[in-house]
Amino acid sequence: MGYGTVGSGVAEVLNKNAASIARKAGDELKVLRILDLRDFPGDPFEACLTKDFNDILTDDRIQIVVETMGGLRPAYDFVKSCLEAGKSVVTSNKELVAAKGDELLKLAKDNNLNFMFEASVGGGIPILRPINECLAANEVSEIAGILNGTTNFMLTQMIEQHMDFDAALSLAQERGYAERDPSADIDGHDACRKICILASLAFGKHVYPDAVYTEGLRKITLEDVAAAGAAGGVIKLIGHVKKVADDKVQVMVAPMVLPKASLLSDVNGVFNGILVRGDAIGDVVFYGQGAGKLPTASAVVGDVIDEAKHIGNRKSLFWDGAVDGYVLPADVAEMAYLVRLSCDDRQTAWAEVLSAFGDVKAVSRPDAGDNELAFITNVMSEAALNEKVSALRGAKLISRIRMAAL
Repeated sequence: MGYGTVGSGVAEVLNKNAASIARKAGDELKVLRILDLRDFPGDPFEACLTKDFNDILTDDRIQIVVETMGGLRPAYDFVKSCLEAGKSVVTSNKELVAAKGDELLKLAKDNNLNFMFEASVGGGIPILRPINECLAANEVSEIAGILNGTTNFMLTQMIEQHMDFDAALSLAQERGYAERDPSADIDGHDACRKICILASLAFGKHVYPDAVYTEGLRKITLEDVAAAGAAGGVIKLIGHVKKVADDKVQVMVAPMVLPKASLLSDVNGVFNGILVRGDAIGDVVFYGQGAGKLPTASAVVGDVIDEAKHIGNRKSLFWDGAVDGYVLPADVAEMAYLVRLSCDDRQTAWAEVLSAFGDVKAVSRPDAGDNELAFITNVMSEAALNEKVSALRGAKLISRIRMAAL
């Protein structure tokens, strides 16, 4: 369902690698129907095309349905109907899984079917199956990731080429990495959906995007980038979830300063990197291109093969519904911060900072000017930070960026 970039890639991979896929699946996999409202004259799969969803829903030969339309409607209605009709489903649709994953997983379970979505988080990067299966012996305590290639490309340009935000965005659009309306990427919504899926899988309860503090890149400046560099780090847009109790997690998406020693600090360009922290394995990083026609199709077809091998036999992929109060408010999460202040009198302002914050680490960047103070705080909550900054009389906040201990 959906014959755009990813959907056509799925058909291409199924056709190109048919023999090896049949061997791995234990049976031949054949594309019977492709749903799209557009016409594709001359396409190799033209005979399979239909504009009527019922052609899929009522065809008893169809055992597995792939959804690559994106968005919530009509994808949710179609997927739900397929599961109710006894058909397992594979999707690459992060918005669908983040919003309705708990409901659709339960529906699949109740009907002894499978609902799988490896491609919804890392595109072609395997991440959900490793967490669910390969790392199953671990108690996962934390997951952090560079989950959006567009924003990572932009930050790489800002760091390495000293482009400002607008120039980096224009270049990303020119190269096809960013949409004409880039808000889903630069405002953090894409990364938010992905960290919600990872949090739900790793810790067993559904996390809805509207429960997650989400801060994008719009406020990041070249001065922030330079200050992060002077502090020995780089800025990345990070999706982060941490288990703080059996019934509590902290989840957020925000620009963070990573130390140069971090395993994620060298993930540049359009690449993604996801760090999983387990008690037995330690830190493991999954790295690769998080999008693209064939990388994403690879993950989708991998799920199709898995479902073909498990017809009538459910996989273990599952999580429970959401619970009120499970996700802690972002302002109680304790982290260090890189803070930049403007002031008229540096000596007076610095005395105020030391009085309010105690021992801090001064950060000096080239070309900062005499009216700027920059420093790294001790670990504290955002609420405490805001209270201390608002009490300063001789300085005003320019920016504050979280420091990630990754």
